[in-house]
Amino acid sequence: MKRRSLLLGAAAGLAAPAVLTPAAPALAGSGPLRPTWSTGPGQRPVPGQHRPNRARELTTLPAATKQVIIVGASSYSTTYATLEAYVRVWNGWQPASEVLPARIGSKGFSDNHVEGVPTTPTGVYSIGPTMYGISANPGVRFPYHRLVSGDWWNENPSSSRYNTFQHSDTNPGGASEALWKEVPAYTHFAVITYNMPPNVPKPVPNAGSGIFLHQFSTSAGNATAGCVSLAHGHLVDVLNWLDPALSPRIVLSPYAQLSRY
Repeated sequence: MKRRSLLLGAAAGLAAPAVLTPAAPALAGSGPLRPTWSTGPGQRPVPGQHRPNRARELTTLPAATKQVIIVGASSYSTTYATLEAYVRVWNGWQPASEVLPARIGSKGFSDNHVEGVPTTPTGVYSIGPTMYGISANPGVRFPYHRLVSGDWWNENPSSSRYNTFQHSDTNPGGASEALWKEVPAYTHFAVITYNMPPNVPKPVPNAGSGIFLHQFSTSAGNATAGCVSLAHGHLVDVLNWLDPALSPRIVLSPYAQLSRY
């Protein structure tokens, strides 16, 4: 979704890079671990680990899902959110990160997101099979595509390739994004599978497109056109933590509605 640099309200505040705990050793991928990361439960408590465990409210996640990200907010209308990461271990869900400040759409959350309206769609989504970025791969476990001139996200509802990555010498039309030009938002990003497989068999025209997990467009933090945004250091930590072998999911919702997922 275009117009990544929408500005609303006061700055979100930039915290130090997150401490993310991978899943227990039997679940973890083969990617490198920072020296400050623990390798499983009981080795190094995550700061704030005694906060409410929101992952325990979730009831619809697939059994194969061992990582979940919850992006929540106090209401539908706010643009200020938090991101919390959890891992599933033998005795349930365990926090894997500090609570990270995030921003969402300039009109908050919506249960009925549509193309061109700057709301963030509620629901449970997968992480797209490829991560992208203008800069080099920061160490993610997913396949990574470094963006080049001609890399677009097709946001033209009339196109047969609506809501997909497309490399083309010409603009696909509509509100399609020139991904390689979105600096700094697309330094790195993950695709949230709203209105695309596996959430729907094929994108529904005008239901919305280009919902990503990306970097703040401004150093102070800013509302988005529907995406979820984080400070650069936090984003890199999250992207590097996500492991496709653990079938991760991302839940987008006001806190009060989490139990429906």
